[in-house]
Amino acid sequence: MKTIIKNPRVTEKASFAAEQNVYIFDVAQSANKTEIKKAVFMLYKVKPVKVNVLSIPRKNIMSKGKAGVKGGGRKALVYLKKGDKIEFI
Repeated sequence: MKTIIKNPRVTEKASFAAEQNVYIFDVAQSANKTEIKKAVFMLYKVKPVKVNVLSIPRKNIMSKGKAGVKGGGRKALVYLKKGDKIEFI
């Protein structure tokens, strides 16, 4: 079985979103919304209300005078009901 959810995004913006019951995850490039909903339910035992999926563009960077490319990929915003929450350890 392929991995749908890679890891939760731990950023300042993601922590503010978690206060509004929106959790942000890095997801596989080929994952769709229904697969992400099922994966969240299997991992955290909470049923998402809705899921938004966004592409993260690759960015050109300079590091120690050398050109390189930074990341890219996809992230998912998972919306939960008022009482539900996800605990990251």
